[in-house]
Amino acid sequence: MIHYDLICANEHGFDSWFQSAEGFDRLAAAGQVTCPRCGSVEVRRAIMAPAVAHGTAREARPLGEPREGIEAALAELRRQVEANSEYVGMNFAAEARAIHDGSAPERAIYGEARPDEAKKLIEDGVPVAPLPFLPKRKAN
Repeated sequence: MIHYDLICANEHGFDSWFQSAEGFDRLAAAGQVTCPRCGSVEVRRAIMAPAVAHGTAREARPLGEPREGIEAALAELRRQVEANSEYVGMNFAAEARAIHDGSAPERAIYGEARPDEAKKLIEDGVPVAPLPFLPKRKAN
């Protein structure tokens, strides 16, 4: 396993573990390494200083636990959305429109839509908003 500090095209810093350097390269080339703040798939390794022990054990944090306040807030938002909404995947635009038109039961949903579909929903007055994270199946 290898740990990398990463930076996306929008200069958001985050970190992640990979099976190997080649594993990171393969996942990044396939667009499967995404920024947890903005969802960008344009991710590169940041310059890292070597890890040096300081004589005392550093406080360990569980893998994937947020380091900063904004990351913790985004993680909590994700938990709330996933706990209180139905994931409808790529059917988001059709489901949102059906709920708005009254042909589907009213409920909280989240999912994915192409930019042109999202724009059309907004133009048609369907209340939607982008989420600052990708669904788990697309996140690294």
